[in-house]
Amino acid sequence: MIEIKEIKPVKRELKKFVTFPIDTLYRHSKEYVPALVSDELRTLMPTGNPAFKYCESVYFMAFRDGKPVGRIAGIINNLVNERSGKQEGRFGYVDFIDDDEVVDALFNAVIQWAKGKGMTCLTGPLGFTDMDPEGMLIEGFDQVSTQATIYNYDYYPRHMERMGYVKDVDWVEFKIIVPEEVPPKMARVASIVRQRLNVKNIKYTDRKALVRDYGDAIFKLINEAYDNLFGYSPLSEEQIQYYIKMYLPFLPLEDLSMVVKSDGELIGVGITIPSLSKALIKSRGRLFPLGWYHLLKAFKGHNDTVDLLLIAVKPEYQNKGINALFFDDLLYWFNKFGYRWAESGHELEENEKVQQQWEYFETLQNKRRRAFTKNI
Repeated sequence: MIEIKEIKPVKRELKKFVTFPIDTLYRHSKEYVPALVSDELRTLMPTGNPAFKYCESVYFMAFRDGKPVGRIAGIINNLVNERSGKQEGRFGYVDFIDDDEVVDALFNAVIQWAKGKGMTCLTGPLGFTDMDPEGMLIEGFDQVSTQATIYNYDYYPRHMERMGYVKDVDWVEFKIIVPEEVPPKMARVASIVRQRLNVKNIKYTDRKALVRDYGDAIFKLINEAYDNLFGYSPLSEEQIQYYIKMYLPFLPLEDLSMVVKSDGELIGVGITIPSLSKALIKSRGRLFPLGWYHLLKAFKGHNDTVDLLLIAVKPEYQNKGINALFFDDLLYWFNKFGYRWAESGHELEENEKVQQQWEYFETLQNKRRRAFTKNI
């Protein structure tokens, strides 16, 4: 007998929802990387996440004999629906044991909620915005996840297909060998682009100055560059300030690359970060008692992998070689810090603009993830 319980959006209740995959489902997984529990709670609570200005959500957990066996979130992003003209509900934060009854009960709960809100289809896994993890893993189950992506067992996509969900979009990810120097062709491209477009890389050593000068500009550029991508939810001014406070205080400045015009206007940004995967696995998503120590070590040079979180370039400068400038800048620091591997962010499979940049490197496409959709 499966019991479905709605989880109230308060810290005490949501903690059960957030820790289910960490402490139960993936307790013995070597590939699953937990998010920080504190970050997950802040994202899921209306009092902590400014996306709730235009989003609605519901959270369900499945229990068998009193023991948790699954979870799922239902989300409606009204802003995206207004832009797309769809009545689309989202599912996300979904985890479950390999059991038809459990899976069906979880999805039926979200479907009934979404239909009650007037939705006509359900798509996911997606979060509130593109700053949240998205896409169900369908290839690469033997690969360690990154802190910015979802990991799931190989039976997940089988259940989606069994329930009649079909592919909406796929994303691909790459593992890249960090070369000891900038590939000569890329270095030439970077040099030509700097002269032709009169642009340059800039670097900050003062975090407060970075936030003052370019904090807003970085996230406004992301809005502009990603505006036409699948399901993109533009960040409001309140969200921009939220993410500035969340990310910029911790981002290693050497791993941030910015490209500006001669007048200082930001036209491109590449954001990378030392891999936190091993640290988060050891800490089990908690800062205390020793999670902070493992995370600090990851930031302080005890690391051979860097995560390439995102690259954003103003639309009018895309396909003009700006991406070469990021790596012309960053590869020096990658080698200085001892990074041997780089993990790309998830890229839409048809986004050739982004994938062309890997032609200069030795790469392996090691993961693929999918957004599934179904009319309800």
